[in-house]
This record gives sequence, C-alpha cells and structure tokens, in this order.
Amino acid sequence: MSALTDPTKRRWLGWGSLAVVFLLVNVHRLSTAVLSEELVDAFAISASQLGTLHASFFFIYAVVQIPTGVVADRYGARYVGAAGAVVLSAGAVAFTLSDSYLTAFLSRAVIGLGSGVIFIATLRFCANWFRVDEFATMTGVTTGIAGLGAILATVPLAVAIEQIGWRPTVRALAVVGLAAAIAVFALVRRSPSDAGLDPIENVPKQRTASLRETGAHLRTLLGDLDQWLLSVVFFSAMGTILTVIGLWGVPYLVVVYGLDVTTASYFTLAGAVGMLIGAPAMGRVSDRIGRRHGPLIAGLGLFTLVLAVVPALGDPPLAAVAGVFFLVGFSLGFVMLALPIIKERYPAEASGVATATVNGAGFVGGAVLPTMMGVVLDGYRTGDVVSGTVVYTEAGYRIAFSLTTAAVAAAFCCAVWLSVRQRRRVDTSGDGESSGEKSSDGESSDGESSGGMNSTSESGK
Repeated sequence: MSALTDPTKRRWLGWGSLAVVFLLVNVHRLSTAVLSEELVDAFAISASQLGTLHASFFFIYAVVQIPTGVVADRYGARYVGAAGAVVLSAGAVAFTLSDSYLTAFLSRAVIGLGSGVIFIATLRFCANWFRVDEFATMTGVTTGIAGLGAILATVPLAVAIEQIGWRPTVRALAVVGLAAAIAVFALVRRSPSDAGLDPIENVPKQRTASLRETGAHLRTLLGDLDQWLLSVVFFSAMGTILTVIGLWGVPYLVVVYGLDVTTASYFTLAGAVGMLIGAPAMGRVSDRIGRRHGPLIAGLGLFTLVLAVVPALGDPPLAAVAGVFFLVGFSLGFVMLALPIIKERYPAEASGVATATVNGAGFVGGAVLPTMMGVVLDGYRTGDVVSGTVVYTEAGYRIAFSLTTAAVAAAFCCAVWLSVRQRRRVDTSGDGESSGEKSSDGESSDGESSGGMNSTSESGK
C-alpha cells in the first residue's frame, strides 16, 4: 500500500501537514522576544505597550478556543486547519505592512485568530486517527512541534532579521503558511472512512455531537470544578512559559547581563530545546505508565522551584540562567498532561470542546502575564537604552519574575487539589477494590480516570 492508501501511513501525512502550520503558529507567537528591539524602534512603544502588542495574539487565540472545539467536533480538522493557515498568513502580511502601533496590534490579533484554531484541530484529528492509549503521546509530539517552532523563533529568526530585515522575514513565513494550507486541505480528512480507507484497529469510531449535545457538554464543563482547576494550571503554567520564552526572557538578558539580542536568543533557544524534548517525552511516559496526575504535580513543583531562582538571585550565573530556561521549556511536557486529563473525563465526540476549554485558559495567561510584567517593569524604567532595549532595573525584573513564579506555584496547588479530588472519587466509587490495581495518583492502571472517559455524570462533583 502507498502512503495515501494505507491508513496508518496516511494519518502521518495528515498530521504532518497540520504540524507544519502549528510550527508556524509557534514561530509567530514566540517571535516577539527577538523582534522586541525592532518593534520598539518601529512603533516607539513602552514596555507595557510591547507586552500588550505581544498579548494581542493571545487574547484572540484564547477567545476562539471554545468555538474552535465546537466547529472541529462537527466539521473536522480539514476545513478548520486550512482556513486557519490562510487567516494567520494574511495577518502576517498585514503585520509587515503596518505603519502604526494600532495596525500592528490588529494585524497580530489576526495572526492569533488564524493560529488559534490549529492546535485543537490537530488534537481532534489525532482523536479520530490514533488509539486512545496513543493520545497523550500524540499530544506530546504535537506540542513538541511548538518546541521546534520556538527554536526557529530564537537564533534562526534573529539571524534572518539581521540579514534581510523583520518585515521580509515575516512575509516569507506567510508564504510558507499558504503552501501549508493547501497541503492540509489535500491530505486531511475527518476519519479513515472519510478518506475511503479501512478503519484503524482500536481507534474508536467518533460520532458527531448535535448542537444540543455540544451545549450540554459546555454547560457541564462550566460547572466542573476539575475543569476550572485544570484551567488555572494551564493559565498559570502555560502563560508563564509563553511569557518567559516568548517575550521577557531576551530583554532581561540584554539589560541585566549586557548581552546583544542574538546572544540572548541562545538562552531562549535552550528553553525551546526543552520544549522540543519535554513534551514528547512526558506524553510518552504518561501513556506508558498510565498516569497523569502524579507527573503533572511533580513537574509543576519542579517548575516552581526552578523559576524562583531568577527573582531570588536577580542575576544568577549565566550557566544557571541557561538551565532555568531549559527547564522552563521542558516543563511544557508536564503542563500538557492537563489536556489528556480533561479529554478522558468527557465523551469522545466532545473531545474538541473539552480540550479547547482548558487550552484556551493557557492563552489567556499568555495574554495577561506579559502585560502584567510590562506594567511592573515600567515602574522601574531608568531612561537608558542598551542594544536598542529600554533599561529597567534589576529589582524591576526580580519583581516581574516573582509574579510568574507565584503563578506557577498556584498551578501546583491546583494540581494537588485536583489529585485529591480524583482519589476521593475513586475511593467513593469503590472501583479500585473491584477492578484491580490503582496507580499511586488515584488513576486506574490503564491511565483513564475511573469516572470514565465516556461519561460526564461525575464531572460536576
């Protein structure tokens, strides 16, 4: 069989086309750190304005998550993914043509609009083409593409900007996005049967939920404390990763250590490598051991301790900073376990809207935390400029980074609370005594929560 007629090969072609678009999404959303000097110069903006410009992508990205989940559940990844690629590319072209802060803000928001549909569409594709016990792995592998995009958004992007300028570089990304849109439309289908292929063994058939059923799932999600706890985890932890790696990491290094932007981008490159390694590794480990909550708690605890190094010391040795950035990126692998947890609590036909609800919270964090850090830093502005970057005092950066550290600590507390609730639910149901072993974090040995991935009856407890 050829790659187009063998369903187990065809799924990788479809996933790969979506992954290319997701790669571009991550280059765009994490590019502000390297572009910061150019943007401040082009639009004459302050730290809080730079943070808001960066955040415009994430505000609209977050808003479209739940609608994207609904549309992806009903119409599949083909149309949603291709349309998203076209819109984000159009926004990128408009961004390069911007001659004012307002038009740049709106154009970056359009990039966020197109980008916001891609990850959920890709997860919906994975739910239809991969086994249940492969989902965390595929979530991790897909998230690993974010790490690859983050790598491209550091040194390679900085070099490209030095060579040809930021506007031509972003226009080139738009051309690649349009080509990827064509590939998605050509290769992606809702399911193997929609592609005229045989079903894949042990991949559950996904029926399409009616609008009434989707509304019921949304109401259940809104009343589900577990969903809110996972959303806080995603808001705080994902928002912090996007803030440190995607914006304020480079200016911090330029100002506090006197590095140039290209050299500073090597440190955010370390964070991107951490993302590339951590997400696939932790997804695979979670699927193999059949546990979600335990790794999530351990990872968030480590994340909190590592990030606290910056506000505690202010200017730790550069080798330590590189280690901090790498582990911040690596922590993405732990954070992403929130998505399999919420997916496994809801019926298969609601997987898009369930994951979108939690995922959206992460990008609210990606919008709010950078702006909060910018507001703090503006209170410690010195009036000097180093390598084109406005200088803020070391104390300002320590306070700003303490905000993100506190946010991750809150995420850790919510993960612990979530695990306690899960253990109580398992103990109350008595399933552990009747069905065999339980994992140490309160989950059944096959990795699914004992509440059942196909029932929402306990979701609001």
